[in-house]
Amino acid sequence: MLSPSWETVRLFLHILAATVWVGGQLTLAGLVPRLRALAPDAPRAAARGFNRIAWPAFGVLVATGVWNVLAEHVSDKSTAYQVTLFVKLLVVAVSGGSAAIHSTTRSKPLLALFGALSGLSALAALFVGVLLAK
Repeated sequence: MLSPSWETVRLFLHILAATVWVGGQLTLAGLVPRLRALAPDAPRAAARGFNRIAWPAFGVLVATGVWNVLAEHVSDKSTAYQVTLFVKLLVVAVSGGSAAIHSTTRSKPLLALFGALSGLSALAALFVGVLLAK
């Protein structure tokens, strides 16, 4: 069996947190219509429960993301890598910011807009992260 290293732990924690943040958003989005059919306030209750798991996962993403950047010695990387990293940081910020707005607003149009923006930008961050990992 291969021996785990700190790099293994770092990447595992980052991927685990991304699974919760991105996968949870997709799952919750798929459940909202069913929950709404059960009770009008059910989606809000489910979202509150999800937030108790999602925000700590986002924190782990940020912390392990910083760890990833420090471990990769970005200044030694190509300009293309650095630009890709900047794009990743940008879409992560959009995902977290739009999720924060989504979780605090009561306006249905803003809920829809910022929920969609958070999910799409989380997917973009996941995709760009895969580009950086290759």
